[in-house]
Amino acid sequence: MSLPESELRARLISGEEAALAELYDSFGPIVYRQALRVTGDWAAAEDVTQEVFVYVWAHPSRFDPDRGDFRTWLGMIAHRRGVDWVRRAVAQNRREAASADPETVVGPAELAITSLAHALIRRAVDALPAEQRTAVRLAYFEGHTYRHVATALGIPEGTAKSRLRTGLAALRRRLATEGMP
Repeated sequence: MSLPESELRARLISGEEAALAELYDSFGPIVYRQALRVTGDWAAAEDVTQEVFVYVWAHPSRFDPDRGDFRTWLGMIAHRRGVDWVRRAVAQNRREAASADPETVVGPAELAITSLAHALIRRAVDALPAEQRTAVRLAYFEGHTYRHVATALGIPEGTAKSRLRTGLAALRRRLATEGMP
């Protein structure tokens, strides 16, 4: 991209279609790869990519060049939209399974087990050291990429990856001691 991002943002805000085309040409493949990584489905990744750029076209002023670059912002939107797609697909599969077989309806026992599992996970995350806990919450509860975690915490990407890896390993060990696979 030849123009500074603040100028491209201004052109998008003014409704210049060529600015959107420039943005898509520069970042479309990155957004698609991020969406594909999250969804694991090439058609869904295409849909998510389209959703991201429609969102940018509708809300260009939400990009703040003082807080980051287009690459990070678009990657974050793609990640979140991809997660939303996966959640919708899982919910749809559950609805279809429940309507196809009345015995698959979740009963009180399953709800109790799920509630217990969530409580165990929350306690395990709360027991992590503060740096790992914050990184894990950003990545796995708020849906941020490791790059965004690094940016949000003001640390190098390698440090963010290390905190996430160490935190997940600690969670795995703690949950295993509590009898959770």
